[in-house]
Amino acid sequence: MTGPLLERDVTRALLAAEAERARSGTGRLVLLQGAAGTGRTSVLETAVRDAEDVGLRVLWARCSPEDTGVPFASVLQLLGPVPDFTDLAPDGDDRGSAARLWRLLRAHAAEGPLLVAVDDVHLADAASRRWLREAVRRIDRLPVLLVASERSQYDIDARPQGLAQSLPPSLVRTHTIDPLGDAAATELVRAAFPAAGPHWTAECVRAGAGSPMLLHALLDDLGGPRAPGPAAEAVPPLPDTCAALYPGSYAAAVSWWLHSAGTATAEVARCLAALEEAWPRQTHEADETREAEGSRPGRGAGRPAVTDVAGVLADAAEADPARVAGWLTAMTRIGLLRPDPAGLPRFSHRLLRDAVLTGWPTSRREAAHRVAAETMLRRGERAEAVAAHLLRTRGVGLPWALRVLRDAATAAVHDARPGDAAGYLRRALDEPLSDDRRQQLLTELGSLEYVSAYDTVAIARLAEAQHLPAAPRDRVRAAVALGTALVGRGEVTTALEVLRRTEGSLGGHPGLTRTVQTATALLSDSDLATRQETYRRLSESGEQAPELVGTASLALLVRYEATAGLISAGEAMTRVRALLAQPSDPLAEPFLLGTAAAVAEWAGELDEAERLVDRGLVGQHPALLHPMEDALLNTRADIAAARGDVARLIAVRDDGAAVAARAHGGPSNRDAHVLMALVHTGRFEEAARLADAFDLSRAPESWELNRFLYARGVQRLAAGDPAGALHDFLECGRRQTAREVLSPVVTPWRTAVAQCRLALGGGQEALALATEELRLAQVWNTPRTVGRALRVLGTATGGRRGLHLAEEAVEILRGAPADAGMELVEALIAQGRQLLAAGERGRARDRLREAADLAERKGGLRLLTLAEQALREGGVRVPAAARTGSGALTGSERRIAELAAAGRTNTEIADLLHVARRTVETHLTSTYRKLGIRRRSELPATLSRPRPPTAGAREPS
Repeated sequence: MTGPLLERDVTRALLAAEAERARSGTGRLVLLQGAAGTGRTSVLETAVRDAEDVGLRVLWARCSPEDTGVPFASVLQLLGPVPDFTDLAPDGDDRGSAARLWRLLRAHAAEGPLLVAVDDVHLADAASRRWLREAVRRIDRLPVLLVASERSQYDIDARPQGLAQSLPPSLVRTHTIDPLGDAAATELVRAAFPAAGPHWTAECVRAGAGSPMLLHALLDDLGGPRAPGPAAEAVPPLPDTCAALYPGSYAAAVSWWLHSAGTATAEVARCLAALEEAWPRQTHEADETREAEGSRPGRGAGRPAVTDVAGVLADAAEADPARVAGWLTAMTRIGLLRPDPAGLPRFSHRLLRDAVLTGWPTSRREAAHRVAAETMLRRGERAEAVAAHLLRTRGVGLPWALRVLRDAATAAVHDARPGDAAGYLRRALDEPLSDDRRQQLLTELGSLEYVSAYDTVAIARLAEAQHLPAAPRDRVRAAVALGTALVGRGEVTTALEVLRRTEGSLGGHPGLTRTVQTATALLSDSDLATRQETYRRLSESGEQAPELVGTASLALLVRYEATAGLISAGEAMTRVRALLAQPSDPLAEPFLLGTAAAVAEWAGELDEAERLVDRGLVGQHPALLHPMEDALLNTRADIAAARGDVARLIAVRDDGAAVAARAHGGPSNRDAHVLMALVHTGRFEEAARLADAFDLSRAPESWELNRFLYARGVQRLAAGDPAGALHDFLECGRRQTAREVLSPVVTPWRTAVAQCRLALGGGQEALALATEELRLAQVWNTPRTVGRALRVLGTATGGRRGLHLAEEAVEILRGAPADAGMELVEALIAQGRQLLAAGERGRARDRLREAADLAERKGGLRLLTLAEQALREGGVRVPAAARTGSGALTGSERRIAELAAAGRTNTEIADLLHVARRTVETHLTSTYRKLGIRRRSELPATLSRPRPPTAGAREPS
């Protein structure tokens, strides 16, 4: 494909001026230098046509490497056949031959002004180059313009002396032909494909790398230029590999470029292309942008994969490091390489990199990666950077390779990238391993693959680990991981059988046996029949021989009795604290800590629960699947919900656990909390979308499904669908009762059903349910559960008795920790409404105003709306407060937002304003909602907008 000569006007003007100079009788050499593919030949051809147009006669020669062994081969091309001189150099008399050829040139010049054009003069034979240099020294007195093109590209092997290197500057005009600029390259692409969009065009420009030769070859392969008509509108997709390009002009052009650069340069280029495949993926194209923040930790954004690219590349290609560094600089300058945001030199486009690698043997590519890994290891590079090259080799067979891959996997796990960690461990299996080491690797790999949603493969890995000989502790770890994965797949029976077989193989290891028993009891929660039988046996063993049960299993019994409504919160915490004070096996400790944290949260001991969660998560092996990790994360979400930490709850929508829950077919406990948080903050449309995101009829049986049913009931009730909410609450209750979970500490479904019955006119049923809920709540006996039950019972009872119950609920919740604030809001609203019904409007307004103020401080838009609605019903004129925009911010919210916009951290703001850090987080969450923003970085611009006048902004009391 040929095209217009772009960005060469200065070159043509120079040649035109020199042609006029030759016509006047004074000759000179114009040396056109440039890298391979920049269009030197095209420029020379244009110069020939322009010279002919102004009357110059032309002598033309194309030099070739095949002629280097023939003396004067290039000059003979210029001067044409010489019949009188069949042997120009008798007896090797080069000087005599040169003299006769000079006389021939003078004879041509005598006939008129002359253009002597020599293409690729660097390929001319030595005799011709000497003759041309000598001719340049004499043509200043002749009407002869000598124009020669010369490759000036930097190569690993230093190029020979240039044609003009020993000539006086006055006899030579050297002109460098620069690579094609992006604007000119864009013009060429659009001429071939007028319908191409900006992104596709920019991709082609980058693949052309400033080389007209490469760009024309690529456009040829893509089928341009198009004929006019409908077909001209079609733009072919730009492939990822050269194999999809036909007829292969682009790959052939790159191959020619490598060949012309020499063996050493080609080797370095191919090594760079291979090593680049192992570097972190970076977007470095000109038309794409990157976020300054928001990348997941450890992705390596802005961090080079290797600090000394030239040194590593030199080792891989067995080249001179200094020459390699120079080549990288030169190739970047002409556009074949482009530095990415981390500063790594990369080929300008994936097609160029692929073309460079085309035809390179796999064995040679693997050898380059292995050398790179060894070099980087010696130089102290990061484990993941080294391991990235090992991923592209087969087994190295040396101890350092396994160590690097394990270290890389550990780093990836800590950065929450289980998929990357699994990749390193899969490669580690190719190294020589003992059975016990392979068993450990398979257990970790299966765990990571399960978290990465490759559950079928993960279970196969864990099953293989189960059958390899290993130490008893490693067998237990593998059994617990496999059991957890199987339960996640709904294969509870198989999971429990795996654990029982493992328990039977642990004779002589009573501590490990107890740990497996605890895991069996915990995982049996997913099967109703098995759960009842397991806890029955566990309870009997705990009564008859508690020393054989173990502290973690005893903690599970406390949890079971708490949910069954058999013990109080005080008794549960006393027993749990006693168990925590006893020594426990490290393998059993996560079960103990996780169970104790859940009980502490139910008991309202939120600070203690949070400390236990943190201890439990710190003690988790980061690369091993364990059921208590998910349980601990669930308890953390429960704590956030109890504290009204809406920001933390809503943030879990995008974490890995939520994604994994969706992948396995059912909603998680954290999904339930998110749903209720969205309702709490008045984000009803988002809540409806989340509620409809799961097909609960196909979800596997689990306590998390029951929790989500309860949350969906809350969402439906808030959306004005008490009948739909009643269905969800009743189904939740049916399932919880079947699991022997009777206490309202987990899901207070009876009070929720009672509220629905009241809304639908079923007062007597509501009264019975609320009465039973209060009985169970008083068994557990925490302010939150008792206060909630009293509130609903008071509403169901009505009259003076109901008002007394409502007041008792308020008093109990007032004495509760501040974390019970939203329960207090609901109790205040209920009491206010009953006071209105009793005609005590003054007291009612006080309660409702208190409820509105507290709801606003807590960010509870739904309850704030209910409180204000009740105030209006009581005859209070409530101003229409702005719900969104900066005018909707309270004074406290604005103060905190302005400090955050100024760069202060949440901790610093809390210290400055003498408030709790949690208060700062709550206010910022409310601020984001009102301002319609998602992140802290958006605060400055949003707060700087003019504040609309509002009459109803409420200040917290």
